[in-house]
Amino acid sequence: MRRVNGTALIIAALVATVGALAFPVWSYADRSGTGEANLASSSIPTQWGPLSATDRDFLVKVRLAGLWELPAGQQAIERAPSQAIRDAGDHLVVGHSDLDRRARDVAAKLGVELPNQPTEQQQGWLRELSAASGVEYERKFANLLRNAHGKVFALVAEVRHTTRNTLIRQLASDANQTVLDHITMLEQTGMVDFDAIANEAAGRKSASPTGPPPPNGVLPPAPTPVVPSGQDQSFTSRPVPGPVVNTDRP
Repeated sequence: MRRVNGTALIIAALVATVGALAFPVWSYADRSGTGEANLASSSIPTQWGPLSATDRDFLVKVRLAGLWELPAGQQAIERAPSQAIRDAGDHLVVGHSDLDRRARDVAAKLGVELPNQPTEQQQGWLRELSAASGVEYERKFANLLRNAHGKVFALVAEVRHTTRNTLIRQLASDANQTVLDHITMLEQTGMVDFDAIANEAAGRKSASPTGPPPPNGVLPPAPTPVVPSGQDQSFTSRPVPGPVVNTDRP
């Protein structure tokens, strides 16, 4: 009898231990402070799908970008000595006029309040451009605008990847085309300081970069091409042509 009671106690203790270990795993998704819980608490339902805090932040940033980059582009058209900078300014005006209209339409449907003034930092950039002239003005324009577009590019990609709202997803697709077009035009001016951009980005990272080791002067073996298999080779699509993205969208 004592042996049976002892065995029962051991089994009961094991069950209790396993239960204690498993409970945090079962309940993890429901606990406050997790990524899933934060997403759920920051999201609201809409007829186009859940609208998260990141979605709303994206809408505001699209609006803010237009509030300072459009006047910066207009100023470049009026003041820049070189045609390349004036062309980039033209793309900024056209692109942000279109994107701002789309963002305001989406915000109205989703009930998101948008700002009517650029941030203090963005106003400072506009003042910095207004105080410059000649080649100094062109370099400031190319690098301030290229850096700003590069940073928002990452947010566009995140939103396009993660949003569950169809209106935000479409706006992110539109923003992706516009931002890439502007980046391309700014780089075509030949005045973008890529070393400064790379150094600033590196300063924000704490983890060591990963990847293949540096080249040692010996050419590695050529990689095998990625090609379709099978007999059917009747593919009809083609890569998007040209370095500049078409922003004349319906």
